[in-house]
Amino acid sequence: MKKMTERRSLMARLRDDRRGNFAMMTAFALPVILGAGGFAMDISNMVLKKAELQDALDSAALAAASALTNDKKSITEAKAIALTFFKTQMINKNGDAGAASAFKIDIEEKALAGSAKSFKVSTSSGLTVEFNPLSRLLGQKSTTVSANGTAEGATGSKNALSMFLVLDRSGSMSFQTNEIASKTVACQNWTSSNWGGNPKATTPCYIRKIGALKTAVASLFGVLNKIDPNNEYVRAGAVSYNDVMQPETQLTWGTSGAMSYVNALPEKPEGGTDSHSAFAKAFERLAPSDSSKETEIGAHKQKSGLEPVKFIVFMTDGENTHYNGKDGTANAKKSDDETLNSCTAAKAAGVTVYTVAFMAPTRGQTLLKACASSAANYYAAEDMSGLISAFEEIGKSAAAIASRLTQ
Repeated sequence: MKKMTERRSLMARLRDDRRGNFAMMTAFALPVILGAGGFAMDISNMVLKKAELQDALDSAALAAASALTNDKKSITEAKAIALTFFKTQMINKNGDAGAASAFKIDIEEKALAGSAKSFKVSTSSGLTVEFNPLSRLLGQKSTTVSANGTAEGATGSKNALSMFLVLDRSGSMSFQTNEIASKTVACQNWTSSNWGGNPKATTPCYIRKIGALKTAVASLFGVLNKIDPNNEYVRAGAVSYNDVMQPETQLTWGTSGAMSYVNALPEKPEGGTDSHSAFAKAFERLAPSDSSKETEIGAHKQKSGLEPVKFIVFMTDGENTHYNGKDGTANAKKSDDETLNSCTAAKAAGVTVYTVAFMAPTRGQTLLKACASSAANYYAAEDMSGLISAFEEIGKSAAAIASRLTQ
């Protein structure tokens, strides 16, 4: 009886004694705890390895794009260069090029205008990341991280631009400049003091403002012709105005159409000044932003694959005096206001506006200053040489802007 009691007492003590429970629980949980800690370290390592892989893939893509566009390498040569570059990067970062076996590269080539080509380089690879011994306690030995790289380039990239001229052909454009056209052949030298009369032809014969304008436009277009000798990247149009808008010439490839329009302006312009309709017409022609073939964006996309930079060149030698053929102070102000509204809309639509005040009075200068895209886009010309210089500088500036945006 005593032995049975002692046996029960021993069993009860064993049952009730919990001092070993923690050790048992620890024994069961320790692999999980250690594995979780190891996995946390592996997560950091995976993030690092993926970043290194991404850098190597981006660098390889850029190396291939540079080889194609700058060094004129073939696609096969560019792929080999990219692979070598990728291996070198991975060896520098990881001590081996294990990811090179999974390296893939695709090069998409597209023909542009003339002999130009564009290239899109895509690279990809995966990298096996071995887990540390602690993570392996959870039963997984490794994982794979993947990444993709891209780069683009083009050969023979040129400027793509559309430009519309808005030119004053009012009566004051008949006035003489200070430049002599002939010392022997007489002509009527119009000025503000004899305008409206019939002055006697005299010598020397001075170049009229309209003649100076034609020479200035030729200097501008000369710059554009140098960057686009085959009429593949530049489109130009023009409109003129006196107290009403005159018929415009449409935007066409190259500058010859617009130049012909300017050369056909009358040798003795007449009428008052109203710029609002002409500027609005230029904006209307340039404004559409969709890529249908009727728009400037569509025309360029279809021919060269480039999106054009858009410009308006707005010139006057006077100040607005009319509105739709009606004169008076109120009408002059209305023309100023609506011209400025169109300028604001054009600038908001991404059109760069250049303005040229050619011996213009204060109110005309004020309008052109407000209309220009910036102070650097406003030119004040006090003589023929200044006008020619202004238009030439506009040509250079427009070509430079287009080049920066399309390369």
